[in-house]
Amino acid sequence: MNGDVQILEWRSPNFNGREGAPIDMLVLHYTGMKTCAEALERLCDPAAEVSAHYLIDEDGNVYDLVGEEARAWHAGVASWRGETNVNSRSIGIELVNPGHEWGYREFPAAQTRSLLPLCQDIVQRHGILPRNVVGHSDVAPTRKLDPGELFDWAMLAGAGVGLWPDTDNLPEPCEDYEVLKILVEIGYDVSNEPAAIAAFQRHFRPRWFDGNPDEETRRTLAAVRALI
Repeated sequence: MNGDVQILEWRSPNFNGREGAPIDMLVLHYTGMKTCAEALERLCDPAAEVSAHYLIDEDGNVYDLVGEEARAWHAGVASWRGETNVNSRSIGIELVNPGHEWGYREFPAAQTRSLLPLCQDIVQRHGILPRNVVGHSDVAPTRKLDPGELFDWAMLAGAGVGLWPDTDNLPEPCEDYEVLKILVEIGYDVSNEPAAIAAFQRHFRPRWFDGNPDEETRRTLAAVRALI
């Protein structure tokens, strides 16, 4: 970790047991609240029944909320690669950011400097595959937008965490009839097709995310499928 970063133990009561489920996913979120203090209060409020393993403030300070051996309550109703009990299988990291409701903005460099080594450590220790490093919107496309289109997934993948295609050399587009099949292969729940496509676009083609499987989206789908 950055030597200027503080790792603060700030325990949340909102957790339970994993009941033997393997840890094979890393899920990234934004808090969607105005301040770090508000986010900490909610994540540690028993009445809220939400939590995460870690919270990273915009200044880079890291709050250790729930031990990794426990099941934090961060994903809610979610699905990835056919698994619906995402909380039991994942580590959840919240990034302080007001989100789309309160003035969504870029994630500061100090926050990223703390996030990168934490993610690298988590995926190494748990053997989490790149295809299972996802955003909340990936596992809950009809409900969530976070961490959103401003999150730098390419940067994360460049540091060995998650997937990112070579956007300068995209392959030929997949066919229209293959779109849903490939989304399922990647991991998405496609019960709402436009929402699943938009979630994919937010992650892998963030300049435009309208849920329409245009040619660039289909080329990107083909590229990501080749990586999983």
